[in-house]
Amino acid sequence: MECHGRQKTHGKDGMRARRFALDWLCATRFPLRRTLDMNDIRIGIVTISDRASQGLYQDLGGPAIAQYFQDVLDCPWQAVTRLIPDEQPIIEATLKELCDAEQCCLVVTTGGTGPALRDVTPEATLAVLDKELSGFGEQMRAVSLQKVPTAILSRQTAGVRGQSLVINLPGKPKAIAECLDAVMPAVPYCIDLIGGPFLTTRLERMVVFRPKSA
Repeated sequence: MECHGRQKTHGKDGMRARRFALDWLCATRFPLRRTLDMNDIRIGIVTISDRASQGLYQDLGGPAIAQYFQDVLDCPWQAVTRLIPDEQPIIEATLKELCDAEQCCLVVTTGGTGPALRDVTPEATLAVLDKELSGFGEQMRAVSLQKVPTAILSRQTAGVRGQSLVINLPGKPKAIAECLDAVMPAVPYCIDLIGGPFLTTRLERMVVFRPKSA
């Protein structure tokens, strides 16, 4: 079939054509997405540790993250947890799985963000992101530097893959809570902007920011 210039569409036929084009674009950009109920909130929690993944060390970071969201969120949500070693291909594959197949609107990692040779979480994260949001890492380091001078060694970052927000967190439970408190006010609106579900928080614990026009 040949196309000789742009054809004008009018009325119901035009509306159907535009809707078809929009549906096709969404299906092409997010081929693994299904239509989610607004209450179907899934949060990926990834502990990245050689020793913990081998059973030599208790995973403290993953449970700390889950407890944080349990305390802060005021909406139904489901945790999708993973415990993996410090191997960049495995980290990349896990992040892709949680974002694309598991359809988590938010994926948080703990561990592997320092300068050690085995710390490759930021590299793996950046490799799978569509857009980096460097302000998350800057804010978390700024808050952590008020506690310990070694926070300057952290290479945490964050960004967007499709309709998922990915955030790197440190490994210690106390630092996890401090970093999440620093960035959480912006997280729900970020998820709004990328087409995710509507997250709400317990107001006595965390007040999030959404523009009045949102």
